[in-house]
Amino acid sequence: MDKIWLVFQREYLVRVRKKSFIVMTILGPVLMALVMIVPIWLATMSDDTKVVQVLDESGYLKGKLTTTEELKFVNVPGPVETAKSAYLESEDAALLYIPKLNLDKPQGIQLFSQKSTSLAMKANLEKRVREELEEVKFAQSGIDQQVLDKIKTPVSIRTVNLSAEGEKSSDVEVTTGVGFIGAFLIYLFIFIYGAQIMRGVIEEKTSRILEVMVSSVKPFQLMAGKIMGIAAVGLTQFVLWIVLTSAIGGGISARFDLKRFSDAQINQTVQGMGNERDVQQAQEIHEVVSAAQNLNLPLLIGTFLFYFLGGYLLYGALFGAVGAAVDSETDSQQFMLPITVPLILSFIVAQTIIVKNPNGPVAFWMSMIPFTSPVVMMLRMPFGVPTWELLLSMVLLIAGFIGTIWVAARIYRVGILMYGKKVNYRELSKWLFYKG
Repeated sequence: MDKIWLVFQREYLVRVRKKSFIVMTILGPVLMALVMIVPIWLATMSDDTKVVQVLDESGYLKGKLTTTEELKFVNVPGPVETAKSAYLESEDAALLYIPKLNLDKPQGIQLFSQKSTSLAMKANLEKRVREELEEVKFAQSGIDQQVLDKIKTPVSIRTVNLSAEGEKSSDVEVTTGVGFIGAFLIYLFIFIYGAQIMRGVIEEKTSRILEVMVSSVKPFQLMAGKIMGIAAVGLTQFVLWIVLTSAIGGGISARFDLKRFSDAQINQTVQGMGNERDVQQAQEIHEVVSAAQNLNLPLLIGTFLFYFLGGYLLYGALFGAVGAAVDSETDSQQFMLPITVPLILSFIVAQTIIVKNPNGPVAFWMSMIPFTSPVVMMLRMPFGVPTWELLLSMVLLIAGFIGTIWVAARIYRVGILMYGKKVNYRELSKWLFYKG
């Protein structure tokens, strides 16, 4: 254990003292916040009102296209060639030409623009024109549009988790988002830190440093110390990120006074609103905040750390074995695919099947298999997982990484001192049963 500890200290301190580690640990939470905030900010910066000239020869839409925050409509006189010439001399976004129409089959509507029209703008105009033409057809058919609008009934279903302890507000979008973020982080960092193990082993092997090291340290001790050292680096970074993120979140909470989303405050706000749409938006925001506050964060963080370490130890041992078996990173590709396929498959299935049915048979079995459980279980956790399933999954993951460490150690002890030989799967299977 003393020798494993020495290797552990070396791997840990060398990486933690790097400037890149310190910079990324500090900037990580900030960069993640910017990734979410900057696109929204850029969208608001570029979200100016666009002017659309309208030439309506049909007479159905004259004066009916009302200006919104996105589009401002200006009626222009015809004929169309004159309107096009006048449009070219302007800086307006587009010219909408509506010829005489057959309401049953409206055809010939054109949108002229000096630059390529965005998909959003085209869809917006199609929606507005369709709605106005439908209103004309309703009027001609003797159907009152206001009566029809009253018949349309928007329905919003509020989700609530019911248990013996009582009711807790939940939100499917929040639950799915939290689970997906946890699954993605585990998926991403298993690859990042696993690749670090493989590259480190290959570099030490090609530089022949290992020939000196194995004279005083057994191959298994070297591999175990390397894996645990890099795992501690990842764990340190995660803990620091959690602390920094909590501090940033506390600052934002104090700055924006998130207590205003409490039940009492939201009721007062709703009572003071006269616009039904504003009331609905306020209630939606309140439900999202309540759902986020009702998540069991200590349990989620604890399981995240466990499955990160478990998944990393399982895959990290295999990455280390691949590094010991090959002489260059190029040669490692043939062995990487079988190792990474379960991890990639679990992430794909998590987005397609498990999100739709987090408690179904596919989700259950994939959260039990050690090679897929780190990603799948993290996606399921915010939805609520029975205690016995969680414990069984953890036990199987522990057994899984113990098994992979044993396999990796058998390969590592032979491959670490073997140079210049092209290794295949048959050769690897022989290494598992070498004595000594």
